[in-house]
Amino acid sequence: MGSTAAVPALKPILLASRPKTLPAAIVPVWAGCVLAWKLEGVFDLKLALCTLFGAIFIQIATNFFNDAIDHHKGADTERRTGPVRVTASGLMSPRAVMGVACGFLAAALACGVVLYQARGWPIVVIGVPSLFLAYGYTGGPFPLAYRGMGELFVILFFGLVAVTGTVFIQTGNWPAEGLLLGAQVGLLSAVLISINNFRDREEDSTTGKRTLAVRFGPKFAAATIWLEIKLALFGGLAWIAFGHPALFLAGAPLLFLGMRILWGVLTLPAGPAFNRLLAMAGAQLILFAACFHLVAALAE
Repeated sequence: MGSTAAVPALKPILLASRPKTLPAAIVPVWAGCVLAWKLEGVFDLKLALCTLFGAIFIQIATNFFNDAIDHHKGADTERRTGPVRVTASGLMSPRAVMGVACGFLAAALACGVVLYQARGWPIVVIGVPSLFLAYGYTGGPFPLAYRGMGELFVILFFGLVAVTGTVFIQTGNWPAEGLLLGAQVGLLSAVLISINNFRDREEDSTTGKRTLAVRFGPKFAAATIWLEIKLALFGGLAWIAFGHPALFLAGAPLLFLGMRILWGVLTLPAGPAFNRLLAMAGAQLILFAACFHLVAALAE
């Protein structure tokens, strides 16, 4: 009886964790470890796993906080066209959702302790804002997602900070190449947020969620996605200046999936059809990391 009851109880937790968003946490660590190995020939599995799980736990905590806070602020309504939210649907109580979020933050903190022992105070500088913004993304006195800063947050923390931080954890150094790779990863991760905000623009406009899509309209939202993909692709030309021209080829998925996403953004009505584009954006991010890994391994 106990095990049977536990299965349904796990379903809302899995739903609220939003597994489709986890590539945004996994890819920066994956790509950062590959870059560290490419530049200095080092790879520490223990540190890599602690970095990876710390990032995943922070991402999941952010998703849980977002679920509960959006419900509290009335941002999840019956007009929602995205996946079901567990608080708004009554599958979990707000208190339970917030409690699970805090539990994942505690798990991330435990990973951070291991990383601090290896690399010292820079881990505190990286980790403390990351832990706070898991809540501050949608909560607190200045919720970033409600102020049109979601894309900027993702580019900064799921791109530049996550990738350069991973390289530092592996090597103890801060190479400039980490900034380039971090910018590419961050821009491709921001595509996920931009598509999500474009899809939910009409609902968000009635609930006080002032995303870029709400503030500036659908044409600006489409242009933002176009710019994110194009900058990620052509920004890769800078690998030539760093002496690694072959790494530009990691952007190959953007020529195919990226163009398909842009076509959908420009031709499909914002709504449930964008859920497929969201899945494609996640696949694009994963394929970019896979191609970066492959090219880094094969190119001299």
